[in-house]
Amino acid sequence: MPKLKIGTLTDNKPVRLTVELPASVHRDLVAYAKALASESGQTISDPGKLIAPMLARFMATDRGFAKLRRAFQSGDSVQPKT
Repeated sequence: MPKLKIGTLTDNKPVRLTVELPASVHRDLVAYAKALASESGQTISDPGKLIAPMLARFMATDRGFAKLRRAFQSGDSVQPKT
């Protein structure tokens, strides 16, 4: 089985958001939760808890976002390309 991109879930203080997912994305999220539970041995009772680590992983590996974030942190004025 291939290694999944997110590992065990950490217990952080949450910020509540309400999102609507297409049914196909929800089915994939449930399937991912089952695969992760199988790989890690960790029970995942709520597949919605995977959304935060998935988004965090996505943002952490997005080079364009990292470049913009560094520019904002250094105080540079960055204009999005159109």
